[in-house]
Amino acid sequence: MKNSEIEIILALIDQAFDHRAWHGTNLKGSIRGMSASEAAWRPSPGRHSIWEIVVHAAYWKYVARRRLLGEARGSFPLKGSNWFARPSDSSSPDSEWKKDLALLSDTHRTLREAVANLNPPDLYATPEGSKVGNLALLTGIASHDLYHAGQIQLLKRLRSD
Repeated sequence: MKNSEIEIILALIDQAFDHRAWHGTNLKGSIRGMSASEAAWRPSPGRHSIWEIVVHAAYWKYVARRRLLGEARGSFPLKGSNWFARPSDSSSPDSEWKKDLALLSDTHRTLREAVANLNPPDLYATPEGSKVGNLALLTGIASHDLYHAGQIQLLKRLRSD
């Protein structure tokens, strides 16, 4: 690892996503073993499903990586931004759910790779055209994962009651 600052950021985003942590369930743990029908459930019309939250989290991991690397917009595999209607009108929702779970894992992996390859001074830079510095972006993406992990845990409880 390049330095302790990068190691700390990686530990934060990993604990929030899929590594064991003292705080309890992380994002990936909150959806472990979930079926497509469970993920598609809505607490009421117009509210987001767990499935939509999962794709939303994948999208913001993509945005964070894109901003870190200075990549152009438009390379996210789904059309649109931020919130994506799920499930699609697919005849195989289980297959679509698995694809979206893979999308979440893949975007986490590529974000993690981008962070691991940062030079330490880059943590304190603000990308051109952005109001948010890299350090805030990366600690924010960890917070975003944990926020939605808690939201998913609540939705699961609401569904079971």
